[in-house]
Amino acid sequence: MTELDVQALQRRLAEFAAARNWQPYHTPKNLAVALTVEAAELVEIFQWLTPEESARVMDDPRKAHRVADEVADVLAYLLQFCEVVGVDALRVLSEKIDRNELRFPPAERASEGPSVRDRHSAE
Repeated sequence: MTELDVQALQRRLAEFAAARNWQPYHTPKNLAVALTVEAAELVEIFQWLTPEESARVMDDPRKAHRVADEVADVLAYLLQFCEVVGVDALRVLSEKIDRNELRFPPAERASEGPSVRDRHSAE
């Protein structure tokens, strides 16, 4: 596999879980909970950092490794969740970006700067 793709990663994750008989535990609820736990572990790395320190977190090899591991965990659980509930993650992301492009046209931002609402465009 020279280029990673979502479906190939989902297959690897499913095979990994199947080899360990974990499928009974991989319910939508359990995967959503696991996803939030892993996201919280990512947040924990940044918890007491200043904005400037957080911008430089990847400069510290130990912290960079922790960030990368937690990102991998979050993505793994998200991909497993999507597989179980039948959501095409890339398709729904593309559709969400399309809706946000209509909702937040660039001309508004250029003249006024971002509002609080604009900064939360993923809602």
